[in-house]
Amino acid sequence: MPHSFVQDSYDTPEGGQDLASRLLLNCRFYFYLRTCFNFYRIGKCARQGRFHRQNQAYYSRLNFDLLERCGARIHLRGLQNLSAEPGPFVLAGNHMSSIETMILNAFVSPRLDFTFVIKRGLFSVPFLRQAMRAIGAIGVGQLDAREDFKIIMEQGCQRLQSGQSVLIFPEAARCFEFRPERFNTIAVKLARSAGVKIIPFALKTDFITRGRLIAECGPVHPENRICFEFGAPLPVIGNGRETQRQIIDFIAGRCRQWRRAAPVVSMPNRETPLLEPTPIR
Repeated sequence: MPHSFVQDSYDTPEGGQDLASRLLLNCRFYFYLRTCFNFYRIGKCARQGRFHRQNQAYYSRLNFDLLERCGARIHLRGLQNLSAEPGPFVLAGNHMSSIETMILNAFVSPRLDFTFVIKRGLFSVPFLRQAMRAIGAIGVGQLDAREDFKIIMEQGCQRLQSGQSVLIFPEAARCFEFRPERFNTIAVKLARSAGVKIIPFALKTDFITRGRLIAECGPVHPENRICFEFGAPLPVIGNGRETQRQIIDFIAGRCRQWRRAAPVVSMPNRETPLLEPTPIR
């Protein structure tokens, strides 16, 4: 039965890995085959016009359950911060792998109606494109920083004014090490322009790493725990510099804490560019 995530935190119980995953020795093909089937179901649901918040959470919980069945140990903290105050919010955090988009809806959608800022190329991915259009995702090209800034500010403010929160990864690339200098200020600028608060979040999703032949289909590493933590909503004060500092301090602090608690065992190809980096300052 998929999880409900009604508490402030969650930790994967012991013994969650299924027999097939154990017998196949954590084979990546088993994981990605099951993942593709889940995304097929998501795309079908979206095409039928049924990809509302309840189903967004449901199918994302299936992905969450799949990860645990494949040996992932997942830890969630600060979930109550998502509903501690009336929204909408801008949510801003670091970006490490595709696991973020697989499971964030499982524990965010029950508390917030939200959409993603994504790279425009995802609108051409089978199954995923229907889901991204259904939730009103904001697509950017990552080739023209000025054009991307304009799109995020215009469409982001529209979503926020309608009551929908906006989740954005301000880094120009997926990276297995958080680099504050690459965490641009677009989220703070959007929150300031729309007059809403910003929720910082930190994550560690190196359960999967970059593949040699297909970047999105890398090795599976059950030894690397998956962690998410959400901070309290922050007001954007003045020019936003202090808020940006608070967000970076939150993410950097959690990443250091997780690294000390569970050093990464397997970490090939530490950085995965989404496209040629064009940071928005």
